[in-house]
Amino acid sequence: MSLTNEIVLRPRFKFDINEENNTLLKLFEDTKNTQTSFIVSRVDDHVFIKIPKAKQHFWSPQLHLEINKNEDRNNSTLYGLFGPNPTVWTLFMFLHFVVIGLFLGFGIWAYANWSLESDYSIQLFISFLMVLIWFILYFGGRMGKKTGTDQMHELHHFMRDTLRDQDIHAENN
Repeated sequence: MSLTNEIVLRPRFKFDINEENNTLLKLFEDTKNTQTSFIVSRVDDHVFIKIPKAKQHFWSPQLHLEINKNEDRNNSTLYGLFGPNPTVWTLFMFLHFVVIGLFLGFGIWAYANWSLESDYSIQLFISFLMVLIWFILYFGGRMGKKTGTDQMHELHHFMRDTLRDQDIHAENN
């Protein structure tokens, strides 16, 4: 699995496992009580693996696993998604929407002033400023991803070790 994807801010992976999904889900649920390095929680077919509060920083990732049973075969498919804390992700999405809204609003205002042959330099400047802020947000997210890469590897190794402890065989897709 490559975590150096150049475009994706939230890396994903998927593979098949030669085991029932309930067995895998119980396996992760049991690790909740046998280790203290990670916070493991389960909701239905979803497992969330997080870094403990003492080790967390603003950019700390979490690993979301969805383990689905394959009806036609006696195995399961594991879908994994690395992402930031949901609060951080919501903040970034909110800021992106604000920047897009301001860009569109000031762009329309600049066009209206241009149509009326009025001064539109301030509106045009703010529209270009929103583009600059969008790039800053994007590269800030990329820097955050890079900052959390070591913890992403820790989460991934924990998942692999948990599966390996049970002698479970994975079929990479």
